[in-house]
Amino acid sequence: MIRRRFGVWLAWATVLAAVSTAPAALAQQEESAPKPARLINAGDVLSGELNALHTRGGKKGKHAATYQLTSEPRRLPPPNGLCGLETGPETFQIVISNDAQAAQLKAFIGKEVSVKVDEVSCAQEAGQMSEAVVTKWSVVTKH
Repeated sequence: MIRRRFGVWLAWATVLAAVSTAPAALAQQEESAPKPARLINAGDVLSGELNALHTRGGKKGKHAATYQLTSEPRRLPPPNGLCGLETGPETFQIVISNDAQAAQLKAFIGKEVSVKVDEVSCAQEAGQMSEAVVTKWSVVTKH
């Protein structure tokens, strides 16, 4: 009697172990393949979390606020290509050209923001902290 019950228990344990590990194995196989990133063109909207980075720049080393948008991977249009990355850049440095733009972005630090991209390129200089640089942009508001 003991052997028969032990055999039934062992069979159930084996079935439960197989059923519980199968979805995890399938999910791991699906995650391993990188997704092809969508192409970002002028006029497209880039959404993600906005971060502020404080850097020193210029001749006298003055503090300057630098903004970085973390988003899903996006490929850049030619001639920029992928910026040397397999899936495209995920971090975008937002270049500020005047005080009005800085004030506009300051309200969104640490929050989700959508930015309409007019001009984007790969990071070329050592001082750029992101994989790509957005030089012309505007904040998109939801109505």
